[in-house]
Amino acid sequence: MRIAAASPVDITNIRDLLAGAGLPFDDLVDSGKTLFLIARDDDRVIGAIGLEVYVKSGLLRSLVVNADQRKHGLGAQLTLNLERLAKIQGVECLYLLTTTAEKFFATHGYHRFNRKCVPQDIAATTEFRLLCPSTAVCMCKQINE
Repeated sequence: MRIAAASPVDITNIRDLLAGAGLPFDDLVDSGKTLFLIARDDDRVIGAIGLEVYVKSGLLRSLVVNADQRKHGLGAQLTLNLERLAKIQGVECLYLLTTTAEKFFATHGYHRFNRKCVPQDIAATTEFRLLCPSTAVCMCKQINE
């Protein structure tokens, strides 16, 4: 298994993983906004995570691991690699919305954050405005420490 930057040809596989997990993917078509890391097992994409960069803030989105690969630490590896990428991009704080993974992200240093207090560029994203329900938990993590 290896983790690497996704290429444009990987978007279909990422969309399929997201759809299979019930996660939003409608705004990924040709957006070019999201940087993705993928995990591959041979030629099969088994996990993905996305990052949208907005100056010093970032939106962590679309962490997904294929059902038969869960509970082996792949989600944690993808998250750690994404945080490293975000630091390289100049991001100081990562934000996310989740309806199912609050406990997972809390164990990785993310804490609940008032959705109404996120930076305006994060609040203006399609994920915050349209794709995730208002009941989704907003979380953040300072990564510049």
